[in-house]
Amino acid sequence: QVQLVESGGGLVQAGGSLRLSCTAPGFFFRFNTMAWYRQTPGKERELVAAITTNGTTDYADSVKDRFTISRDSAKNTVYLQMNRLKPEDTAVYYCNGVFRTSPLVTWAQGTQVTVSS
Repeated sequence: QVQLVESGGGLVQAGGSLRLSCTAPGFFFRFNTMAWYRQTPGKERELVAAITTNGTTDYADSVKDRFTISRDSAKNTVYLQMNRLKPEDTAVYYCNGVFRTSPLVTWAQGTQVTVSS
């Protein structure tokens, strides 16, 4: 079973920044597009950002120009740098491998991001 470990969430004021990290097993990380999702109570989980194995990135319109996804192959880690945070960014953030828009494995516990106004 693939275990993903997210970290880096917290409480931040609007306009602030956070960096999320997600570590995956090497065999899983090396061959898959990795993505960050987020979910708020009562809403479906949404895809926020994705990065292919060769570094091509894609973002949801709501986070474009504020969030940056990156990956470090030496550490089997994918990052989400979040700048100019807004209260509507408040959510539990999850990472996963992704094929097109579908997640590949069971979700981990996620990391809570709370942005105060």
